[in-house]
Amino acid sequence: MEPYTPRTQTGSRKKNITLSQKEYSKITGTIASVRRHRLHQDDIGEEFSNGRVHSSRHHGRDWDEPSFIAETSFVKAPLNSRVSLGGNTIANHKGKAKQESLDHVPLDVQEAMILEDLLYVLMGIEGEYIRFHQDYSPDEDDPIQGVRFVVDLSLDPSVRNLVERLLPLGTYYTGITAFIEHRSHLDYGLVNHALCAAIRDMLKDYQTLLSQLEHSFNTSPQFSLQKLWFYIHPTVHTLSLIYQLTLQLGTADDPSADLSSSSSDSPSTSDAEEEARNEALGIGTAKLKSALSENGLGSSNAGIAVKGGEVLSIIYERMQNMSGDPTANMVYATLLREAGTPYVSMLKEWVMTGRLVDPYEELMVKESKFINRGILEMDYTDEYWERRYTLRDGSTISGSKGHKAGIPLPRSSGGRLPGGACIPPLLEGWKHKILLAGKYLNVIRECGIEIRRSQNLSDDDEKLSMDDERFYTFLEDAYTHANQTLLQLLLKDQDLIPRLRSLKRYFFLSQSFFLTHLLDLSANELRKSTRSASLVKLQSLLELTLNTEEREDTMFREDVKVVMAGSGLYDWLMKIIIGEGEIGNLNEEKKDHKDDKKPLLASDTLALDYHVKFPLSLVISRKTILRYQLIFRFLLHLKHVEQSLGAMWIEQKTRPWRQRFEKWRQRVFLLRTRMLSFIQQILSFATFEVLEPNWRALEGKLDKVGTVDELLRDHLDFLDTCLKECMLTSAKLLKAYNKLIVTCATFALYAAPYTKSANQAISETETAEGQRRRWEYQLKFEKNFDHWFKVFLDCVQFYASSENGSLLPLVVRLSSISRRSS
Repeated sequence: MEPYTPRTQTGSRKKNITLSQKEYSKITGTIASVRRHRLHQDDIGEEFSNGRVHSSRHHGRDWDEPSFIAETSFVKAPLNSRVSLGGNTIANHKGKAKQESLDHVPLDVQEAMILEDLLYVLMGIEGEYIRFHQDYSPDEDDPIQGVRFVVDLSLDPSVRNLVERLLPLGTYYTGITAFIEHRSHLDYGLVNHALCAAIRDMLKDYQTLLSQLEHSFNTSPQFSLQKLWFYIHPTVHTLSLIYQLTLQLGTADDPSADLSSSSSDSPSTSDAEEEARNEALGIGTAKLKSALSENGLGSSNAGIAVKGGEVLSIIYERMQNMSGDPTANMVYATLLREAGTPYVSMLKEWVMTGRLVDPYEELMVKESKFINRGILEMDYTDEYWERRYTLRDGSTISGSKGHKAGIPLPRSSGGRLPGGACIPPLLEGWKHKILLAGKYLNVIRECGIEIRRSQNLSDDDEKLSMDDERFYTFLEDAYTHANQTLLQLLLKDQDLIPRLRSLKRYFFLSQSFFLTHLLDLSANELRKSTRSASLVKLQSLLELTLNTEEREDTMFREDVKVVMAGSGLYDWLMKIIIGEGEIGNLNEEKKDHKDDKKPLLASDTLALDYHVKFPLSLVISRKTILRYQLIFRFLLHLKHVEQSLGAMWIEQKTRPWRQRFEKWRQRVFLLRTRMLSFIQQILSFATFEVLEPNWRALEGKLDKVGTVDELLRDHLDFLDTCLKECMLTSAKLLKAYNKLIVTCATFALYAAPYTKSANQAISETETAEGQRRRWEYQLKFEKNFDHWFKVFLDCVQFYASSENGSLLPLVVRLSSISRRSS
């Protein structure tokens, strides 16, 4: 039988019968005749029979008419007696004729009359003596709340007491059927559809019971109100459980609760005036809330229906809260299993093929379709891997907390998230593996490798549910398979390890022949400003340097390119540390270059870039390559200053420096030696105390890596550790080091002026003013170097003892320089 919400109109049920008026009169007359004949034989009461006769004579029917008398199967059909009988319409309240009082009707007749009404009411249909509540309005009341029924006050109290115990069934039934009708719409998603189908199956059992009870009422003289209660009272609890669930599901997304609570307070005069103005402008409260919701400017969860994971969470929570009730546990477990079937099916498709089939946004995983793998070639935030597929609740493997853009707010403070963002409690501990399994397979699919669902699934595997332990074994196996498949693709097919080794060689080996040779060949270009240096020429010199080396990893040399950064390394790092900038694209740096008052030299902005294709770009991503570039520029600058100081030493071995001005010459040589020693100690520390040990640790992890996500995390942790131990992430260390290295670089640039001063001193053309300036420059360099060296050493000692123990070897190295200089 199709459920429907009752209407108060008199002829509402008559309109649903597609018969002519004449046929309708014949049917109702025949049914009334049979009922009168049965009641007369059962001796239920002469007055009751007379009442029915009066009702039928009111329409002038002939009881001897044989039209349907022989059709016993039709007359005795359980539901046909529900048709309204002529003038005794079901909804004749609110100004219509009132039914006769039961004050003077015998008790047994009252029971018989109320039994017939009850069979109507249990199906949500108004009877003669059991009516809708006087406050009920089908146009204003929420149908999911159900219809309240009241009993005629003239009914005997003993009978009315028992009847009132059964009346909630009518409310439950009307509310549940309204929920099914409403939540079966497409917009509510597959989980709601499956839940409605499961509830509908449960209602079929209830309807079958009512049919059997009606048959007993029509055929058994011994059928009584007590027997009806005996058979029906277990169903009251079952329908109550379903009704409470549908009520919670139907009202959880109702935004009118907050509005009604606020509107219940007495508004002030100013509020009333403002509301009047808003209404006059067409932006009253209701219209404004609707407009904000449509444009996504109101509450972030406004308009999000209760669907998907939230439905399953509510069912599971109710089942847990009522775990001591066997009936509740059985009912809710059944509904959870049936409603979760489409959810589990979508999960299986995701973890087995990497395809996200979620037309109603019910699943915990969401896709940002505007992000594609082409972004990896230009976007330093690596959005393809991190943001294309994410969890709707915003959680990450790293466990970062806090509200994020695009993540809906909870229904209430500290409550569950709405819709698909709410992850079923049974899957909370598996959400990251579910996300990663599909992401791994999706990467493989993007490489052109088609993945099909396993054909080895048995019928039992196809019917797995969230309350079955085998389902979680299946998830674990799917995750392991996806992970191993992608690892095999990256490590074996895509030669990831040789790629990482070539990166380390080109970007980290400051003592290698490659870097020294490159600096020697490009010395002239590096002395020019960034704008004047030729990228084409520098790229040619790089290729020449790479071609002179015969190594096993030279097959990747074509992926190395020369680029120019847009700002100085240390200025940019300081902006990142203090939060004014971010590790972004090198092209973004160039925006700051125009504002630089002092032009930068090519040696300060030279960097290497490295290009790889998908899927290696997931591991060697723009985010990781930028970290390689930062370390490379740090080493390159040190190496360049070292060579400049070395060139200064070679120049100072010429003839002019061997004569006279012994004291000044010794001071120059001593300062140059200290600076060169400082540079070499920093280079040696960075190479042998930081980069090499960390690289060996990374290689050890790569040999034992178990998941792709571990691979990504280990690689990124390696680079971040190198940056930290190279002192590129601390503002105090970086500031002192920057001042110190700039002092050394500037001193190296004064090699030619110092030689000129020496020649002047030898030729006796140097004036007293020139001699004073020569010493003034020297003393300034010494004072500046001594000051910042002490500041830098103090900072290194502090951080080595408190935060960064890896700096202890550097403390020893720098202390030796300090002792020698003293």
